[in-house]
Amino acid sequence: MNRPFLGVERSATGRRWRDRLDDAGQARALAIVQEHGLDDVLARVLAGRGVASADAPGFLEPRLRHLLPDPSSLIDMDAAAARIADAVTRREKVAIFGDYDVDGASSAALLGSYLQSCGLETIIHIPDRLIEGYGPNVDAIGKLAAAGAGLLVTVDCGTTSHEPLAEARRLGLDTVVIDHHQAPEQLPSAVAIVNPNRLDDLSGLGALCAAGVVFVTLVALNRELRRRGFWNGRREPDLMDMLDLVALGTVADVVPLVGLNRAFVRQGLAIMKARGRVGLRTLCDVARLDGPPRPYHLGYLLGPRINAGGRIGDAALGARLLMTVDEMEAQSISATLDRLNGERQVIEQAMVAEGVGLALGQVGLEENGAAFVAVGSADWHPGVVGLVASRLKERFGRPAFAFAFGENGLGTGSARSIPGVDVGRAVRAAVEAGLAVKGGGHAMAAGATIARERLPDLAAFLEDRLGSAIATARADRGLAIDAAIMAGGARTDLITRIETAGPFGSGHPEPMFALPSHRLVEATEVGRGHVRVRLKAGDGSTLDGIAFGAAEQPLGKALFEARGSTIHAAGQLAVDRWQGAERVQLRLTDMGRLEGRP
Repeated sequence: MNRPFLGVERSATGRRWRDRLDDAGQARALAIVQEHGLDDVLARVLAGRGVASADAPGFLEPRLRHLLPDPSSLIDMDAAAARIADAVTRREKVAIFGDYDVDGASSAALLGSYLQSCGLETIIHIPDRLIEGYGPNVDAIGKLAAAGAGLLVTVDCGTTSHEPLAEARRLGLDTVVIDHHQAPEQLPSAVAIVNPNRLDDLSGLGALCAAGVVFVTLVALNRELRRRGFWNGRREPDLMDMLDLVALGTVADVVPLVGLNRAFVRQGLAIMKARGRVGLRTLCDVARLDGPPRPYHLGYLLGPRINAGGRIGDAALGARLLMTVDEMEAQSISATLDRLNGERQVIEQAMVAEGVGLALGQVGLEENGAAFVAVGSADWHPGVVGLVASRLKERFGRPAFAFAFGENGLGTGSARSIPGVDVGRAVRAAVEAGLAVKGGGHAMAAGATIARERLPDLAAFLEDRLGSAIATARADRGLAIDAAIMAGGARTDLITRIETAGPFGSGHPEPMFALPSHRLVEATEVGRGHVRVRLKAGDGSTLDGIAFGAAEQPLGKALFEARGSTIHAAGQLAVDRWQGAERVQLRLTDMGRLEGRP
């Protein structure tokens, strides 16, 4: 088992290829084949994700009713459901305070749509990223109270908002917090704080995004309203129809697609396929989705467009789009978000180029310097720093923090992490140590506000606190291969079978296939730095592929040099749809030389 897969000890991207299955995994795969009659490739995919043979049938057909917990298992849930139910029966005006990202917009739209179906008037406030920053603030709370709100519900925020929630209480506003971010020991004053990542919460639901927590809260609320007889003579909202929003928030917030989250996304994609929600339908059309929605579409086509409003435009656009029932309004908002996304891409390109240069000064050309990248600039747009951090994380294979500093010397920053390194907890520790003005997040992403002169101190703190975990995570950054296939075997029916083990995403990786000893007959740069390839097997079968953004990277250079020679290729399979035709395409992510050859 120590031998590298296909003998690739060091690939074009510097990784050692390994079989995802150890001896125990091989035994699980064999048992799945023998007991359930599944083909070997699908069995290996299941076994590689820890699925036991006895659990395979249920895993391939996940049922939400089997996975959804009793909402009361979350601490404060009963108090939250009771207070919101009071607002419904008393017909109070409810203020919903959300976050400016996709999860925040999805959460606000979920709660807002449900309450409107109950006949309530709602006020949705999404803070301006540049002016208000993240989470509730005193000024906004005052305006919501003045507008007549009797109840404030914060979604995807609020767990650390001591002063704003104290102000809400002073103004006579009851507050319910529905959140998922890591929580400090001391919580703010509120009627209820529903957050599975509270230190005293034992529900085991810490992997949910905010939209997932809101959905579970709606299950509890609907149950409470039913108990009170509110729905007698009224039509109950269909909570299942709201799972498209839960799926969107779950994928966009990059939480693990396992267990309940996987069921949410699977069912949510089916709801989205029916195109019933006008906002998502028009956004899919503007984004030119090819075929039925998949996690890839949510994460890379829809999510960035919804986020664009919060990054460089009107932060409330995303929530408005997801809640509207007006076709013309939906088309107008979708077009605006599409335009803003294009502008964001231009800004991002320039910032990433500068960020790479700054990061090289820390990491070094051989990538053996700092374990944690932390860079910033006074010329950067605060709304795009999260994307810069993400690109730096991908480029250097380690956690990254990017800050945009204002004229007042304060910087707004975002961090992105790698599996096995909890950046959210580290940022909370930095706040408690006085290195950051405020901050928080979760394992894979966090945000912070710091004084410019404290950036070196923060970088040193994170390096010291996370260095060991980063070293361990980077040492295990080899490429895990699920199975080897030939070009002729990469057919749509194979993808259809593999997708029964999905949806794939964070924590439930999309299968990685190796194509051994294929001749690289084409490697051409196309589009914005992509590399188009064609592979030919010994039997004459061919497979086209694309290496996204690889032209100037080590992978692209290796592909250009290897044209005409025989290589090992690795990547993920996808169905490419163009002008009504379907064909299988390889999303090429790595290349290996044949063992014993240069």
